[in-house]
Amino acid sequence: MSINPIIHESWKEALRTEFTHPYMEELKAFLIEEKKNYTIFPQGSNIFNAFNSTPFENVKVVILGQDPYHGPGQAHGLSFSVQHGVPLPPSLQNIFKELVSDVGCEFPKSGDLSHWAREGVLLLNTLLTVRSGEPFSHKERGWERFTDQVIRTLSLQREHIVFILWGAPAGKKASLIDAGKHLILKAPHPSPLSSYRGFFGSKPFSRTNDYLKSQGIDPIEWCL
Repeated sequence: MSINPIIHESWKEALRTEFTHPYMEELKAFLIEEKKNYTIFPQGSNIFNAFNSTPFENVKVVILGQDPYHGPGQAHGLSFSVQHGVPLPPSLQNIFKELVSDVGCEFPKSGDLSHWAREGVLLLNTLLTVRSGEPFSHKERGWERFTDQVIRTLSLQREHIVFILWGAPAGKKASLIDAGKHLILKAPHPSPLSSYRGFFGSKPFSRTNDYLKSQGIDPIEWCL
């Protein structure tokens, strides 16, 4: 990790006070030490990729993931997304199956969701880094506090955002969101373990667009 990963100016402004807290310096120091001893994903330039791909004022939708993929070449800072040419993880395959069923897109050939990010979908993980081969290895080091504040700030300063919360850990983040100003869509996680408990058929893509259109906001072009 570089000592000062780049983050879009709009997010620097929105989260200005958060970057001044001591825990952020502690998190930075932890990551610098981790990088000396382990391979960390995603690479430093991609840690804030979600924020750089979707500026604060452009966010229409938030899709919340947990921690980055921990295999080589997968994670690039966007939740559920893998770099072009990388085999699709099982959860992403199920997301694409629901995409095809819900809005009639062709099944995507690439797992790179950068197009969604450019459309206004903040692809946010709860944790922004991970040790190679060790899921949740960067838990309780400060990322949760930071990403909770991201959600709170969007809820407070923006209106009519769709928050898509898949799985129990993501669902708990609903308490950070003003449901009077925003739409919260909860469903089971798309992983093979839980996708048949209500993820399939939950229609998150069409429900998101119906809500955005009802608020006079351009819908997301979901097809990749």
